[in-house]
Amino acid sequence: PIFVKFGQVLSTRRDLLPPDIADELALLQDRVPPFDPNVAIATIERAFRKPVDTVFTSFERVPVASASIAQVHFATLIDRDGVQREVAVKVLRPGMLPVIEKDLSLMRMMAGWVESLSADGKRLKPREVVAEFDNYLHDELDLVREAANAAQLRRNMQGLDLVLIPEIFWDFCHPEVMVMQRMNGVPISQVDRLRDAGVDIPKLARDGVTIFFTQVFRDGFFHADMHPGNIFVTRGGQYIALDFGIMGTLTETD
Repeated sequence: PIFVKFGQVLSTRRDLLPPDIADELALLQDRVPPFDPNVAIATIERAFRKPVDTVFTSFERVPVASASIAQVHFATLIDRDGVQREVAVKVLRPGMLPVIEKDLSLMRMMAGWVESLSADGKRLKPREVVAEFDNYLHDELDLVREAANAAQLRRNMQGLDLVLIPEIFWDFCHPEVMVMQRMNGVPISQVDRLRDAGVDIPKLARDGVTIFFTQVFRDGFFHADMHPGNIFVTRGGQYIALDFGIMGTLTETD
């Protein structure tokens, strides 16, 4: 999973890579091979202690997206007000903790080598970088924490009218399962589709800067995993943010 994340980051740096490599790495943004839907269903049933058919009125077994830490299935449920809602169900990959710990120990060893073998390497503080990566990855393994991040960002962004953040269904959240409002849009990397839909691309670029700087400088709480698999656009030209596992914070002093 860690090297998948590294590939996601690299895929956004087309200034560093040949186009064919960048295109291949971009598939890691939301097309990592999925895990067995039966395992996802078993995880949901264990989390909520009842059959999946009694939790949701419908549940699509084939995942709509699969990434390094979790995969997403579409479903419908009846909310507290008795209204049927279309939702996205995020389910954590099984057995993630030991895999991540193994990857991190390898990265710590590599960081030690880089630091000891090169003066440039020491300047980049690789061990501190790995330590920060360690923190973020462990946070991503708790979907209740991610749900809280999404709820906070949704509150912060409410008056801006430039970005949509999915509503969280708190009655259906657990460390291994998170249920949120289903969002419909076009991945931001598919610029031709956006143009065909009549989206004003220069305005979209300006709005993106406004959204990010508002999060950073006004709120000190910002989305910190903004690869194209996590950013969609509505046909009306409004941003949709997804995946709130990694958020950045800045204090007034920072």
